[in-house]
Amino acid sequence: MEFIYSFIMPVLPYIQIILSVLLVSAVLLQQRGSSLGGAFGSDNFSATFHKRRGSELFLFRFTIVVGVLFVLASILSITF
Repeated sequence: MEFIYSFIMPVLPYIQIILSVLLVSAVLLQQRGSSLGGAFGSDNFSATFHKRRGSELFLFRFTIVVGVLFVLASILSITF
Protein backbone atom coordinates (compact mmCIF):
# COMPACT_ATOMS: atom_id res chain seq x y z
CA MET A 1 0.00 0.00 0.00
CA GLU A 2 2.85 2.36 0.71
CA PHE A 3 4.08 1.95 -2.87
CA ILE A 4 0.69 3.01 -4.22
CA TYR A 5 0.50 6.13 -2.06
CA SER A 6 4.12 7.19 -2.53
CA PHE A 7 4.69 6.52 -6.22
CA ILE A 8 1.52 5.83 -8.19
CA MET A 9 -0.88 8.40 -6.74
CA PRO A 10 1.24 11.48 -7.60
CA VAL A 11 1.80 10.20 -11.16
CA LEU A 12 -1.76 8.95 -11.78
CA PRO A 13 -3.27 12.27 -12.99
CA TYR A 14 -0.55 12.56 -15.63
CA ILE A 15 -1.14 8.98 -16.72
CA GLN A 16 -4.86 9.68 -17.06
CA ILE A 17 -4.20 12.79 -19.16
CA ILE A 18 -1.89 10.89 -21.51
CA LEU A 19 -4.34 7.99 -21.80
CA SER A 20 -7.26 10.33 -22.50
CA VAL A 21 -5.37 12.13 -25.27
CA LEU A 22 -4.38 8.79 -26.82
CA LEU A 23 -7.94 7.50 -26.58
CA VAL A 24 -9.50 10.58 -28.19
CA SER A 25 -6.87 10.53 -30.95
CA ALA A 26 -7.41 6.84 -31.67
CA VAL A 27 -11.20 7.25 -31.86
CA LEU A 28 -10.92 10.26 -34.15
CA LEU A 29 -8.51 8.43 -36.45
CA GLN A 30 -10.98 5.57 -36.78
CA GLN A 31 -13.81 7.88 -37.83
CA ARG A 32 -11.89 9.25 -40.81
CA GLY A 33 -13.07 6.55 -43.22
CA SER A 34 -16.79 6.80 -42.48
CA SER A 35 -19.07 8.84 -44.65
CA LEU A 36 -20.93 11.91 -43.43
CA GLY A 37 -24.30 10.30 -44.10
CA GLY A 38 -23.57 7.55 -41.59
CA ALA A 39 -23.06 10.14 -38.87
CA PHE A 40 -26.62 11.42 -39.34
CA GLY A 41 -28.32 8.04 -39.40
CA SER A 42 -28.62 7.30 -43.11
CA ASP A 43 -27.65 3.94 -44.54
CA ASN A 44 -23.97 3.23 -44.84
CA PHE A 45 -23.74 -0.33 -46.07
CA SER A 46 -20.12 -0.06 -47.16
CA ALA A 47 -19.03 0.25 -43.52
CA THR A 48 -21.17 -2.70 -42.44
CA PHE A 49 -19.43 -5.35 -44.53
CA HIS A 50 -15.83 -4.47 -43.90
CA LYS A 51 -12.95 -6.50 -42.52
CA ARG A 52 -10.24 -4.70 -40.61
CA ARG A 53 -6.73 -5.37 -41.85
CA GLY A 54 -3.27 -4.00 -41.26
CA SER A 55 -3.05 -0.62 -39.59
CA GLU A 56 -6.82 -0.39 -39.16
CA LEU A 57 -6.82 -3.58 -37.11
CA PHE A 58 -3.87 -2.31 -35.06
CA LEU A 59 -5.68 0.98 -34.39
CA PHE A 60 -8.87 -0.87 -33.40
CA ARG A 61 -7.02 -3.07 -30.90
CA PHE A 62 -4.96 -0.12 -29.65
CA THR A 63 -8.18 1.79 -28.93
CA ILE A 64 -9.55 -1.11 -26.89
CA VAL A 65 -6.34 -1.49 -24.87
CA VAL A 66 -6.08 2.25 -24.16
CA GLY A 67 -9.76 2.36 -23.18
CA VAL A 68 -9.33 -0.49 -20.72
CA LEU A 69 -6.20 1.10 -19.26
CA PHE A 70 -8.04 4.42 -18.87
CA VAL A 71 -10.92 2.73 -17.04
CA LEU A 72 -8.50 0.90 -14.73
CA ALA A 73 -6.62 4.12 -14.00
CA SER A 74 -9.91 5.86 -13.21
CA ILE A 75 -11.01 3.07 -10.88
CA LEU A 76 -7.62 3.20 -9.16
CA SER A 77 -7.98 6.95 -8.77
CA ILE A 78 -11.44 6.61 -7.22
CA THR A 79 -10.58 3.80 -4.80
CA PHE A 80 -7.44 5.39 -3.38
